[in-house]
Amino acid sequence: MILIIGLGNPGEKYKNTRHNMGFRIIDKFAKENNFPDFAFSKKFNADISEGEIDGKEIFLAKPQTFMNSSGSAVRMIFKNLKMNIKYLFVINDDIDLPVGKLKISIGRNSAGQKGVQSIIDALGTNDFTRFRIGIAPAAGKPAKTEEFVLKNFNREEGKTIDEISKTVCKAISTAVKENIEKAMNEFNK
Repeated sequence: MILIIGLGNPGEKYKNTRHNMGFRIIDKFAKENNFPDFAFSKKFNADISEGEIDGKEIFLAKPQTFMNSSGSAVRMIFKNLKMNIKYLFVINDDIDLPVGKLKISIGRNSAGQKGVQSIIDALGTNDFTRFRIGIAPAAGKPAKTEEFVLKNFNREEGKTIDEISKTVCKAISTAVKENIEKAMNEFNK
């Protein structure tokens, strides 16, 4: 089984914000792969959808804990599924990468991404795969990142985000169907 977590904040207010790239990508991935609609699981405090790709069980989750507390939901799901950490994929926004840049990494520290840090703290390890999507504007990393990540993309950035969303879904599919090393070699450019 492969567990894919999309990070974001629940609610319409945050739906199109920079911080919700994880939710945006996992929704697109679910739709492209004909997964059932996400449904809230009280047990996991997450919206979940389960399906299969190339004979592999896939468990998709969007924690409903708010970004900075994502680890509690991820820990519950991870423990319940009795998973190997190498099959945990986390999709998150990254303020240190320019808008539209994808970087796949394994065993990396959180670099200040509080949702990722929450997962590291809850699981006691950072040995999972991350699909990091850049959200920094062309002008560079803003001074007040906490406010900035809760803003929407501008029109030009929105086009870039639509394109990278397709690429990230292809990268996740490659990791699922082939392996993470192939995905990293093909998409970390």
